[in-house]
Amino acid sequence: MKVETGLFYTKDHEWVKVEGNEATIGITDYAQHALGDIVYVELPAVDDSFEEGEVFGVIESVKAASDIFIPIGGTVTEVNESLEDEAQLVNEDPYQNWIIKIAMSDEDELKALMSPEAYQQFCSELE
Repeated sequence: MKVETGLFYTKDHEWVKVEGNEATIGITDYAQHALGDIVYVELPAVDDSFEEGEVFGVIESVKAASDIFIPIGGTVTEVNESLEDEAQLVNEDPYQNWIIKIAMSDEDELKALMSPEAYQQFCSELE
């Protein structure tokens, strides 16, 4: 299982990369392995706003459909449109093939997220 440094992680297996007031969000390597072959990603619209913990999309695989929860509140500034036609890109590299970018509404919400080391430990306890 690959865990990238420099990111924040959630117990729902999303990752967050922060650059200024913008956060890029995707699912982790652990999540894409658990889902199996991803066939569809439901994306929100640009300018949609979400509170921390709300569902912002759905990922469907040959095994199951899973909600994607927003780790921190904000307004969607960009969606990864390439996933509409090539959802399997998430399986190929879940850290390069992000899902959405948001303008964060409260950077303090980052404090509740896990470091790469804490996330690695969390995942090892799940196995």
